[in-house]
Amino acid sequence: MVSIKSIFAAGKRIKGNIRETPIVSSPFLDKIAGRRILIKAECLQHTGSFKFRGAWSAISALSKEEQKKGIVTYSSGNHAQGIAAVAQVFACPSVIIMPSDAPQLKIENTKSYGAEVILYDRFSESREDLGIAIAKNRELTLIEPYDNSSVIAGQGTLGLELVSQLSRSSIQNADVLVCCGGGGLTAGVALALADGAPNLRVRPCEPKHYDDTSRSLQSGKREVNVGSHRSICDAILTPTPGELTFPILKKLAGQGLVVSDLEVLITMAHVFQRLKLIVEPGGAVALASALFRKDQIKGDTVVAVLTGGNTDVKTFERALATLKID
Repeated sequence: MVSIKSIFAAGKRIKGNIRETPIVSSPFLDKIAGRRILIKAECLQHTGSFKFRGAWSAISALSKEEQKKGIVTYSSGNHAQGIAAVAQVFACPSVIIMPSDAPQLKIENTKSYGAEVILYDRFSESREDLGIAIAKNRELTLIEPYDNSSVIAGQGTLGLELVSQLSRSSIQNADVLVCCGGGGLTAGVALALADGAPNLRVRPCEPKHYDDTSRSLQSGKREVNVGSHRSICDAILTPTPGELTFPILKKLAGQGLVVSDLEVLITMAHVFQRLKLIVEPGGAVALASALFRKDQIKGDTVVAVLTGGNTDVKTFERALATLKID
């Protein structure tokens, strides 16, 4: 089980190995949202996303023997890069199962850290089944991207940072919007806020057609995404909330928010134009929710987490074209 105690323990293990990412803002974005937006720029984290936190937490928690044998995981790219980078530091062999339609940048970056990459078809094959089979056949430790207690604890360290940073800004009441796939980051942040800033409420943010967490929070049970809908938000396209993460979100999270791919592209362009930052589609969903779902948010201040910045050139060009930025 994941607890605030395990998040603090993860914080001790990763201390000195991660960046404390800044909170930034823009009067232009505030005007669009109709309220003050504080933006946690986690896209500046090592390997370009928050996933580095959970990767360090999980691998550092393994025994020396487990590290020596190696690990396996599955990911569309950000968890893959985080695991591969941290595994390289610990001299731990890594096998990463990635969808064949993942951005080529993420695939190449993962390989560059020395990982063995195995591609699969996300619409006809089960990455979970592949991961279990490889772990068994090669005697590797499976580190799930979100349904893993050490990973969730590591992601929760972002919440610890937010508690500290927002307290310095005297922010006590606000919705904290978090891009949500399987829910590892959202659940970890929710636990950290519940302990250190109980008046700050997590809101999961998802792309259209992949709103399983939002629907699950409404129904009270884990819902499943159906169909073969496409989305540019590859980082958070998961089939259903995690077994470990959903009970936490059911207890602590507020209502989910859902945005379209076009709204995400426009947000990416705004981030570049106004904040001089690059954010990937899946990493922009929370800020897109602040900008385009303002009628579903209360209060004068909202916090949005930019969870990753690993986008490819073509997608970035599509984003800039929405605002006609040369």
